[in-house]
Amino acid sequence: MGKAKLIIEKDFKNAKIDDRIYGSFIEHLGRAVYGGIYQPGHFCADEDGFRTDVIRLVKDLKVPIVRYPGGNFVSAYRWEDGIGPVNERPKRLEPAWQSTETNEVGLHEFHKWCEKAGTQTMMAVNLGTRGIEAACDLLEYCNHPSGTRLSDLRIKNGAKDPFNIKVWCLGNEMDGPWQIGHKTMEEYGRLAAETAKAMKIIDPAIELVSCGSSGIGMPTFPEWEAVTLDHTYDYVDYISLHQYYGNSNNDTADFLASSDDMDRFIKSVIAACDYVKAKKRSKKTLNLSFDEWNVWFHSNGQDQKIYDQRLWPKAPALLEDVYTFEDALLVGLMLITLMKNGDRVKMACLAQLVNVIAPIMTQADGSAWKQTIFYPYMHASVFGRGTVMTPVMTSTVHETSGHGAVTDVEAVAVLNEAENTITVFAVNRNISEDAQFEMKIAGFENFRAEEHIVMAGYDLKAVNSPTCEHVQPQVISDLVVDGEDTVCTLKAASWNVMRFQLD
Repeated sequence: MGKAKLIIEKDFKNAKIDDRIYGSFIEHLGRAVYGGIYQPGHFCADEDGFRTDVIRLVKDLKVPIVRYPGGNFVSAYRWEDGIGPVNERPKRLEPAWQSTETNEVGLHEFHKWCEKAGTQTMMAVNLGTRGIEAACDLLEYCNHPSGTRLSDLRIKNGAKDPFNIKVWCLGNEMDGPWQIGHKTMEEYGRLAAETAKAMKIIDPAIELVSCGSSGIGMPTFPEWEAVTLDHTYDYVDYISLHQYYGNSNNDTADFLASSDDMDRFIKSVIAACDYVKAKKRSKKTLNLSFDEWNVWFHSNGQDQKIYDQRLWPKAPALLEDVYTFEDALLVGLMLITLMKNGDRVKMACLAQLVNVIAPIMTQADGSAWKQTIFYPYMHASVFGRGTVMTPVMTSTVHETSGHGAVTDVEAVAVLNEAENTITVFAVNRNISEDAQFEMKIAGFENFRAEEHIVMAGYDLKAVNSPTCEHVQPQVISDLVVDGEDTVCTLKAASWNVMRFQLD
């Protein structure tokens, strides 16, 4: 049996977690929009065509912010196509995902959906095929109260009040050769800086995200960060990170070590940001927006068959990964990694939210259902708000094929001072041995164990489906409290949420 110990000291606080770290992403890709959040005529559709079963699940997740409309999609998008009377909007070829975009859902519709789902918009602007003028026009349309052509056009189109979108992404994955309008480091840095300067003149209250590398494996990483931030550092508030993991080699132990790569990625980007800060003699600290992250590999073969047909279909079933129990474990590990780095990672987006590499799936003629990854995401979003404690952790280790020796247990603690609770999130990523887990909660007068939520004992390849939610959490009573110490057993290959009430 493995062993691990987490020390939680009242005065050792790392950072206040920004709730937006539990954000998500909806792109005009596959069935995310059409057949996902929007399906007129469905038995769950409301008067605006939005699926209420999906909205209910999004509310269960407490999603604070949603990135929109892409993704690769945004790099050829004309935002003007999505305003005005729906029956007058153009249908266009969408080159990023080789589909036909009908523009039935645009700015106004998505804003209305966000209001119904209780979330905010993180808007991306097209810096692939367009640039400064289009970005500024979009901002004016969305956020300026009235009295100009574009703000009055928004009012004419049915939105008297501004959308007041706070967060704006300056393009998407502009380092990627696959990107429509791919830029060099210098090209993107100059364009993003000038766009940022102009947008902040129009609305100084907005926050801007500069495009970082599309993954830790990009050949230009981290030079991309250093060069582009040399241009944008003074004008933006965040730099983005994107990373997906897969288990195509069917090596679960090594797959579950991928969160160590994620942590290394985050710390490397922080180092690049701080290098530019030092170079510029700046007093400003740049934070991170990890606005695409997830497991993605199951659907690759199926998607390629659709692309090969070149039929340009509307809302084809793309990127519809069906997630396993081991995928849920890695998602939990990635969430723990984000929390641990809450001092610098202030926003993050699980990519994506509905149907497309998503925790929520829908049937065209049926209901919405929960994938395995739904639960760790929900637990983190619901219980992981407050202050992340400085992690003081020891654990036994096990060997992996690609990452060497890695810890059996990864864990983090969050103090919610408003609710007077401490929540510990932990994954035993040793797939063959249980671990004895000790938590020392020091500096607090009294506390009591409330519950231990666990996902364990499932076949690593087990999946959920529309008819059977095979993988789901259970509540057990095994937390043994003795003074400041609490002991329990973390089952091999398990996701755990341990909740304590402070008296």
